[in-house]
Amino acid sequence: MDTWSAAIMLFLIMDPLGNLPVFMSVLKSIEPKRRQFIMIRELLFALGILFLFLFSGQSVLNFLNVEQETVSIAGGIILFLIALKMIFPSAGNPSGLAVGEEPFLVPLAIPMIAGPSTLAALILLANQAPDRMTDWSIALAASWSISAVILMFSNVFHKILGERGLVAMERLMGMILVMIAIQMLLDGVSQYFMHATGAL
Repeated sequence: MDTWSAAIMLFLIMDPLGNLPVFMSVLKSIEPKRRQFIMIRELLFALGILFLFLFSGQSVLNFLNVEQETVSIAGGIILFLIALKMIFPSAGNPSGLAVGEEPFLVPLAIPMIAGPSTLAALILLANQAPDRMTDWSIALAASWSISAVILMFSNVFHKILGERGLVAMERLMGMILVMIAIQMLLDGVSQYFMHATGAL
């Protein structure tokens, strides 16, 4: 996977268009000036957590003695499940906050931006090519930057796309993510069988 393919994958997993309604719902009772500050703070918190997992995830996998094929297969399954939720979203209030309560780390930074699937994808990238951490850092910074712009201008995007437009975009991104997830799963399975037959 090259740098920009990784950036696109991370952007799709972060799903900023799908998160727009949640961000707007959580922040709607907070005054506009304070809202901008909270958005910037939560985005920076998320970026720090994402980079932490990118650079420390490999050490955790080494400690647990987890092989690359296992990470690839598990990552493919996780991305597939996330993609299904994007295509077939469930009803309910994901924020978990009382009306007027100011978010801190949860739920905007975690899990809306730095969610389990994004963290798993970063660990997967670091595990597959630990010598390309600069490429993965650029990919992460690019995907986070685009997501941040979309979320910071949430009102504008909501007006342009509308509710149906946002739903359509999220489902389209989910379909693309399904294909990435299946390819990742197939790569992991093929690598596993190659190593298994080589060992025999």
